[in-house]
Amino acid sequence: MLKSNKQTIVRDISWLSFNARVLQEAKDESNHIHDRLRFLGIFSNNLDEFFRVRVAALNKMVLLGKAAKMHMEANPDKILKKIQQTVITQQADFDSTYSEIITELERKNIFIKNEKQLSKHQKAFVTKLFEEKIRTQIIPLMIESIPQMPLLRDKSIYLACVLGKTNESMSQRYALIEIPTKVLPRFVILPSDKGQTDLILLEDIIRLNLQGLFAPFGFNRFLGYIIKVTRDAELEIDNDVNTNLISQLEKGLKNRKKGRATRFVYDRQIDPHLLNFLIRRLGLTKKDNLIPGGRIHNFKDFIDFPASIFNDIKPRPQPFIHPLLKQPCRIMDIIEKQDVMLHLPYHSFDSIIDLLREAAIDPFVQSIRITCYRLAKNSKIVNALINAVRNGKEVTVVLELRARFDEEANMRWKEQLEEEGVKVVLGIHDMKVHAKICVIKKREFNKTTQYGFVSTGNLNENTARYYGDHCLLTTNRNILADINRIFDYLENPVKKISNLANCKILPVSPLNMRNTMLLQLNKEIRVAKRKKPASAIIKLNSLVDTVLIDKIYEAARAGVDIKMVIRGICCAYTQEKAFKEHIYAISILDDYLEHARVMVFGSGNDAVVYISSADWMVRNLDHRVEAACPIYNKEIKQELIEILNIQLAENVKGRILDNDQTNEYVQREEHKQELRSQVAIYEYLRNKTYNN
Repeated sequence: MLKSNKQTIVRDISWLSFNARVLQEAKDESNHIHDRLRFLGIFSNNLDEFFRVRVAALNKMVLLGKAAKMHMEANPDKILKKIQQTVITQQADFDSTYSEIITELERKNIFIKNEKQLSKHQKAFVTKLFEEKIRTQIIPLMIESIPQMPLLRDKSIYLACVLGKTNESMSQRYALIEIPTKVLPRFVILPSDKGQTDLILLEDIIRLNLQGLFAPFGFNRFLGYIIKVTRDAELEIDNDVNTNLISQLEKGLKNRKKGRATRFVYDRQIDPHLLNFLIRRLGLTKKDNLIPGGRIHNFKDFIDFPASIFNDIKPRPQPFIHPLLKQPCRIMDIIEKQDVMLHLPYHSFDSIIDLLREAAIDPFVQSIRITCYRLAKNSKIVNALINAVRNGKEVTVVLELRARFDEEANMRWKEQLEEEGVKVVLGIHDMKVHAKICVIKKREFNKTTQYGFVSTGNLNENTARYYGDHCLLTTNRNILADINRIFDYLENPVKKISNLANCKILPVSPLNMRNTMLLQLNKEIRVAKRKKPASAIIKLNSLVDTVLIDKIYEAARAGVDIKMVIRGICCAYTQEKAFKEHIYAISILDDYLEHARVMVFGSGNDAVVYISSADWMVRNLDHRVEAACPIYNKEIKQELIEILNIQLAENVKGRILDNDQTNEYVQREEHKQELRSQVAIYEYLRNKTYNN
């Protein structure tokens, strides 16, 4: 394990450990073969983003030299070396897992064929398909004759070709073909024998037809190898408030396409002369992440591997409407009587859309204010907000243009919303707005009532089907007063910074989120020092902040029982001799992505419970606008604690987060039954009754 300068695990090494857990799901034979392929795709996509963002940042730190080391948890050079070693090891594990899955597919009479394995009938089918739909989508580049190497696109794969003549051993040329996966499907189902399903990848169709592309130029020997380049994807946007953010983003998005290469992945069978030529022309060195791989790259496409070829996939349990919000009903009337907590994806996201639709057509609703970070492609949220404007409501959307990899989509949403009359606020010049909040103002018979919600997840009906999140629907005056203060700040950050400081009960970043959590941990430390039971349950995506980690260590040493469910990065050492008996930390990876942030301090009726949009990371606590929300409703508070306890009892998909990041599964005790928490939570909520 690479040692940190601080008493924490190096963030990037912990992230690679998280991605290893994703690979474990691909290896897990108890998962359906389609899910195993999907997890291979997720692993690959995660790793691509890691190189685009984190490795790119580390490369910049190396260039800064000594100045960078002051701000890093360890020497950036050492981190990069460890990353390369780990990634190469994981790549070998990935390749062997894929090989095992291919063998399992073949047992089911499903075959992914390459261009050399096709029957005569299949060759004819593929050749016809190439001529009719593929040929016009590709333009080979003769890279030896081009003075400047063409820019290889991030997220694309290329067929690097060796072209030759059998009677002229020295006459060898190189070409590049971008595989057109943006416009054509990666997987093509072939005509197959009865009881068998054959598929072929798009690049192998092109391999088969290289002769048709290049024979007119006198070549009769053709070899093709898949390569890909991953580029620095961080948008370097300065903090000059006078600079137009949209102009900066447009410039940044253009520059992203030209970002420095952070990884070069190639088929390990590649012609060595071609490999050396590509490395030289791309300006790479042995210090860069040169990763030998198999014949296939961009496994992210396996997330969408055709499900139609399987006849034994069990559909996921469908989300159900919260019992208190079943239609027909007026949601605002329900939450005026009591708070309602939606637990996604078990509860249906439709209730949030229904609330906004109801607000859009209610003649007494005057205004809606809402934050949006990542929206669905065909967003029903946006549709409801536009209809609210058309019905005469004043609608304000705080839209975060800098949501990573959603920047272009959010710029398009900005244009559409503004065209319809929505007031669009672009947030703060030097901080992302990551809070998930909404407030609806209604005035009826001289009485003003406000309704709203605080969520841990994005307002995205697509991801809400598989992201685990919580959303509190409430009319609590104190909560909504603070939400209004946050919006007042976001709409006028220069003049109204005091609004954020005036929040009375919602902890907010960047002002007091960390201090609120420290305060609650300190309370538990004082309880423990009085020899009374003290505890904290912390559920996050990532635990990185060293100040809070140090406080967790202090609390555990004092005797506070700390239980943690951390999906991704966990930089805390959990097994130090001084406190290991008081810390239990697991990660859960299963069908749903565990995205919620929940904190419980103390126990019983006195427990203090928060839901939050913020992970415990410096970026979330100091450089974003985030909101946490205390839970006052006793039934909801107990419900959240029971859900957390179910997760802490996980013994099927849980991994122990230990000091060495070994990702060992939680061992089921002999007298205990299997408990798969996501299944158990679904049943718990399905069977729960509510008073109304």
